[in-house]
Amino acid sequence: MSSAQNMFPTAVFTLTTVFLQVRNDHTAPIFIINLLISDFLQLCCMIVEVVQPEDLIITEIFLFIYIFGLMASVGFMVCVALERYLVIAWPLCYHFRRTIKASIVVCVVVWTLPLLIFLPMVFLVDLVDMLIPFGVFFLLPFPLFIFFLGGTVKALSAAISVPLNEKRRIVAVLILVLLIYTLLFLPSIIWFLVEEVQCNDALDVVSFMFVRFSPLADVFLYVFSRKGAVDKLLASLCRCRMDSDDSNRPTPDVSGS
Repeated sequence: MSSAQNMFPTAVFTLTTVFLQVRNDHTAPIFIINLLISDFLQLCCMIVEVVQPEDLIITEIFLFIYIFGLMASVGFMVCVALERYLVIAWPLCYHFRRTIKASIVVCVVVWTLPLLIFLPMVFLVDLVDMLIPFGVFFLLPFPLFIFFLGGTVKALSAAISVPLNEKRRIVAVLILVLLIYTLLFLPSIIWFLVEEVQCNDALDVVSFMFVRFSPLADVFLYVFSRKGAVDKLLASLCRCRMDSDDSNRPTPDVSGS
């Protein structure tokens, strides 16, 4: 319960901060905002799960809300990665299509898609029969993240209109998205799709424990998406390396013989 309580105020503070970053000429935070809203839903459901209400219906309702928020968060991670890819690989298309209205339409589609996929499955089949469809749903973004990162790195040299600092920030965000999805979601994807793994209680607990940390990881995604964050990190690393080299350098003996 303590981990959920610690993540809750962090996500609330970050969500409030990122709302203040939105400008009419910068639509990228809109996807981050919706990503953090989906994380907010997951955190609320995790707190209810820890409290363990006596009414089983309430528990099931919050379980469905949690799964809905998790599916929506995956969709918005794809939106964040896709937008960063378009900035480098298709800059003209991105700048002409970059409007608040278009971003709102995409957000509505991402919020609606889990409902269209998830609700019919809830009422038509048992939760156990949904393991394979869930595994396929969460597996689909994985090759997309790899494609977005590879395509962005390949197109970096041709994107002469994008500043160097912006290129670093875009690549850092894409690497972080792929890293988050690989470390936190891939174990659960394997659990959904491999029947032998489902029989291992230890892997069951570990895989879903990793997914619970995705809202906290998305906070770092927001930090890296801000201008100057990557440059500050690289500058700090360079200073640490220079300080380390200076401390390891032998001091010349200036005393007379």
